[in-house]
Amino acid sequence: MNKEFTFTIKSISFDENYNPSENTRITTNFANLARGEKRQDNLRNTLVMIDNRFNSLAHWDNPKADRYSVELEIITAQLNISLEGKADTFPVIEILKTNIVDKKTNERFEGILGNNFSSYVRDYDFSVSLPEHNKNQSEFSLPGNFGELHGNIFKNFVNSDVYKENFNKKPVICLSVSSKNTYYRTGNQHPVLGIEYQQDELSLTDEYFAKMGLRVRYFMPENSVAPLAFYFTGDLLTDYTNLELISTISTMETFQKIYRPEIYNANSPAGKQYQPSLNYQDYSLTRIVYDREERSQLAIEQGKFTEEYFIKPYQTVLEQWSANSVL
Repeated sequence: MNKEFTFTIKSISFDENYNPSENTRITTNFANLARGEKRQDNLRNTLVMIDNRFNSLAHWDNPKADRYSVELEIITAQLNISLEGKADTFPVIEILKTNIVDKKTNERFEGILGNNFSSYVRDYDFSVSLPEHNKNQSEFSLPGNFGELHGNIFKNFVNSDVYKENFNKKPVICLSVSSKNTYYRTGNQHPVLGIEYQQDELSLTDEYFAKMGLRVRYFMPENSVAPLAFYFTGDLLTDYTNLELISTISTMETFQKIYRPEIYNANSPAGKQYQPSLNYQDYSLTRIVYDREERSQLAIEQGKFTEEYFIKPYQTVLEQWSANSVL
């Protein structure tokens, strides 16, 4: 990355006292939970769910299922822009980092960075650029270079000196499966990640994340009811320890149970052939209050904010930098 664009990292604990900062995308799962009258109950119950799920998966040498707890940090990557003597900064990426506490040995060690992934630029791409491009089209299509800038920002961040100084491993981003695709159970089973699924075709999210340099595999862990999508570089199965993988599963399955209960808190598990649906009715609700409709509306607002304060003012120089960005 050239001297006109540099990154800085900010970190804040995600705990029962968490309050979203002004720069946090309020569509983000964890920020949405921390609002309203039930904010502290939401946060406390979410953290308990994460710990319980972690201990259910890390069951060896853990007879009371209470050996471990998960601490979460919200990591914000800010892009610093220095042009013609002017300096500006924009929060381009926000992800969660897990830390694992072993209460038996009193050790605390790093989990995985990535987990929940949010980005103002992704809001712009999906909520502003994509609808605008297809407004008068008879057939759906993607704008030229769709996702290129976003992908290059992410790749440059992960390869930056500031990333390498703060984190030892590449991120793993864990998301919901697509309700537009069908997934098929394979014969592959991992001791922690569980049963592997494959899909019939790539989703738009898969293609978008491929421009970030990420591949995807789908696994349904033990006692889960639907597969999760894991986006990664390298080798998902050998680059991370079992406890690191469990930290991601427990964190993101909890968020998905809250945000997409029709899929991840369904009352029966996915079969050999599985198509997720948000119209599925046989599911249970958690005790956690989450405003999914507001989240969709805010994505549009934040996409427009990105267009006004990041894309339009710096479009030419960003496109030039992105076109010359080879990683």
